[in-house]
Amino acid sequence: MIPRIAKLVPLPDYLLAVDFDDGKSVVYDVKEDMQLPGYGQLRDITGLFQQVQLDQSRTCVFWNEDIDLPSDMIYEYGKPVDPTPYMRK
Repeated sequence: MIPRIAKLVPLPDYLLAVDFDDGKSVVYDVKEDMQLPGYGQLRDITGLFQQVQLDQSRTCVFWNEDIDLPSDMIYEYGKPVDPTPYMRK
């Protein structure tokens, strides 16, 4: 089953805080993906990283038509964390 994202918060230093429907919470470091085609835009275009969005299916986050991350990648490679106050908003 593809994990569905319940909440998504962009953090400083190209980190994403993500809560999933099953209760798992992770912080995913997008800097590790910066060498992928198009991802450099997140660094080069001021404010783009903070404009992250969740698709309707809640199985993918995206910034524009060139840059996206599937939820299963975030789920598997994100660093597990306890839910923190910024996720309770």
